[in-house]
Amino acid sequence: MYSRMLIPLDGSKVAEQVLPYARYLAKALNLSIELFQAVDAAALEVLANPAQGRYVDTLLNEKRASSAEYLETVGRAFETVRVSSVVEIGKPEDLILENAAADPKSLIIMATHGRSGFQRWVLGSVADKVVHGVVNDLLLVRASEQGNTEGAATLTKVIVPLDGSPLAEKVLPRVVELGTHMPLEVILIRAYALPSPIAPNEYAGYSQELFDQLEVEAKYYLSEKAKELAAQGLTKISSVIDMGYGAEEIIALAHKTPGDFIAMCTHGRSGVKRWALGSVTDRVVRHSGDPVLIIRA
Repeated sequence: MYSRMLIPLDGSKVAEQVLPYARYLAKALNLSIELFQAVDAAALEVLANPAQGRYVDTLLNEKRASSAEYLETVGRAFETVRVSSVVEIGKPEDLILENAAADPKSLIIMATHGRSGFQRWVLGSVADKVVHGVVNDLLLVRASEQGNTEGAATLTKVIVPLDGSPLAEKVLPRVVELGTHMPLEVILIRAYALPSPIAPNEYAGYSQELFDQLEVEAKYYLSEKAKELAAQGLTKISSVIDMGYGAEEIIALAHKTPGDFIAMCTHGRSGVKRWALGSVTDRVVRHSGDPVLIIRA
């Protein structure tokens, strides 16, 4: 499945809130860990002052040394897991993507912050660029003001949104792999919605029979998918049917079930939109307070 776990850190407590999840997954999946920190030379140029002997090269060497020491300290908190560390010079988002892409089986696990007020769910700029540019699987963890950085988290449930498409179903093999290594309850969710109305009063013409038919079809679909998962060895499988348009129902379900994460597949496109996320995935990533495992189809 995965060959290693790549953990980008920037020295902040926000970034370190990913560590409890990393400790749990490293042990459960028997993964080695690579701690990674990027030193942005452009940012250090602002602090340089040759008149005071503060040259860019000197600052880079000092920062590289302090970053290596920091990663070594973080690495000592992992028990019975092989940990390595890398410090590179350049733009963090570019270096993270390049490092991970060199090994398609690398799992990136990184934290992003939540803000209060209008910007509450705005992703950090580096995390946002990684989310939209990554080809590897990515576990994104939402940090909070009182977030924990110690110990190990526990993930007991995985919420798997399905919309009936082959694209969304590409997440299922990964869920099966995870379920063979972790005692996970798999919760399949299908949100079904009415067709978009052509005229403002068209909804009035929808009958209860149509509502019932949509519900029956959604239940049958999830029932068949649950049977397929059970045939592959998963034992704890449940399903949720809800009327709605996807993201809101997924987020609401996650809020009700502690100890979970969301696993969903999203598409890559060619050309200008090569790395655009699906609209539902994008909203879940930006508004969910639970970890989200993003799998690029």
